[in-house]
Amino acid sequence: MGRLRLLVRAVVSGEKDDRELVSAARRGDEDAFATLVRRHQAGVRRCAARILDDSEEARDIAQLAFVKAWENLAKYDPAWSFSTWLYRITTNLAIDTLRARTSRERTHVAHLRLVGESVGPTAPRALSEQEVQRIFGELARVLTPTQRAAFVLREVEGLSTAETAQALGCSEATVRNHIFQARAALRRELAARYPEYLPKGGQR
Repeated sequence: MGRLRLLVRAVVSGEKDDRELVSAARRGDEDAFATLVRRHQAGVRRCAARILDDSEEARDIAQLAFVKAWENLAKYDPAWSFSTWLYRITTNLAIDTLRARTSRERTHVAHLRLVGESVGPTAPRALSEQEVQRIFGELARVLTPTQRAAFVLREVEGLSTAETAQALGCSEATVRNHIFQARAALRRELAARYPEYLPKGGQR
């Protein structure tokens, strides 16, 4: 249904789809690429921010991702969606940034539903967005950069397992393993730090 809405919007507005714009950009049409940037910059920046938990770094990563995309358009495989290809570039840059951090501890800020849907059922009392961000930030410290990236792409951005695998450059089985390990680690941390937010029997 989402793809249908995009198609209808494109037909009604005369808007070119990504493949047409990429094709034009590969021929040197900078305006076409500028349209792609405008169309995808919010999603790219959001993805980077959720992996890095740093809006300033995310802005830099987003800019660098588009520079790399422009420089590597000739290598783009049309079998991929352009957005997934961008996610791969963005995720690789974000993971490299995370791995390079050695001087200070970082946290990850996630959407409210992640605590309820991906870590455990709804907490016994309503949590504010700020509380959820703080709690999840503490929990996410135990995740590796790749686990965090997989979790963000699959659970927050809503990519399919196949799209997440493409973005991370790994197999679907590896993605499923990253998600499984991330959820297990988050649940252990939740049980250790905030057992009151686990359901009865959730600490087993």
